[in-house]
Amino acid sequence: MSEPTPPKPSATVLLLRDAAKLEVLMVKRHHQIDFASGALVFPGGKLDPADRDTSWSEASLGWEEIAAEERPLRIAALRESFEEAGVLLARRRSGEAFIADSALLEARRSNAAGDISFRQVVDHLGLKLDLLALTRFARWITPVMMPKRFDTYFYAAIAPKDQLAVSDGSETVDAEWISPHHALALAEAGERTIIFPTRMNLKLLAEATHAADAVARAAERKDIVVTPWVERREHGQVLVIPPDAGYGAVEEDLAKVGG
Repeated sequence: MSEPTPPKPSATVLLLRDAAKLEVLMVKRHHQIDFASGALVFPGGKLDPADRDTSWSEASLGWEEIAAEERPLRIAALRESFEEAGVLLARRRSGEAFIADSALLEARRSNAAGDISFRQVVDHLGLKLDLLALTRFARWITPVMMPKRFDTYFYAAIAPKDQLAVSDGSETVDAEWISPHHALALAEAGERTIIFPTRMNLKLLAEATHAADAVARAAERKDIVVTPWVERREHGQVLVIPPDAGYGAVEEDLAKVGG
């Protein structure tokens, strides 16, 4: 038996806002992307080598409060939020709130074109990334039998009211604010493709009544690493997760997992 593929470190962010109901930002992945193509997901992706650059200590708020091994993951989550949805969680170097303007849109265009790096965006706008804007929500590792595996940190954050969320048109082709309950209903009806970990975290998010409640619940939640595994039942194989992970009893028919 061959060794399992080592999981790649990755990060994703649940950007939250209060409308008529609690809403989370979800993006639709491009159909040509090789993982979860066409699926509705939270903005996120693999760690980039530049996310590990320790010089981010000079361009980040909360650097000392975050464990060294988690700093690159938070930077990755903030970078992906900017690249895929145009939302930048940062503050002015003075500590004042960052109010989005046309300079942010122009910087995003330049970054998407490959003209400037994410770090250069932050420096050009005179900002510091707000690492403390993120609260650990969950951590999932892809099952060992999968050919592509990820060790994904899910973070929750309240979205800035002045920033518009717009898909990048490349990795993602749409961005929408949606209530967790509605997203789950669309998935159940077959109107949206939502992969297993995303669905489970939407169910967890749906327990909250508003954005601040969701963040508070995440902060209080016990840190559990969720690595699903396969068990056989009379009707076939199912995917299960640890019963103490906070999602309740979960047995998902393997044929329905969807990624």
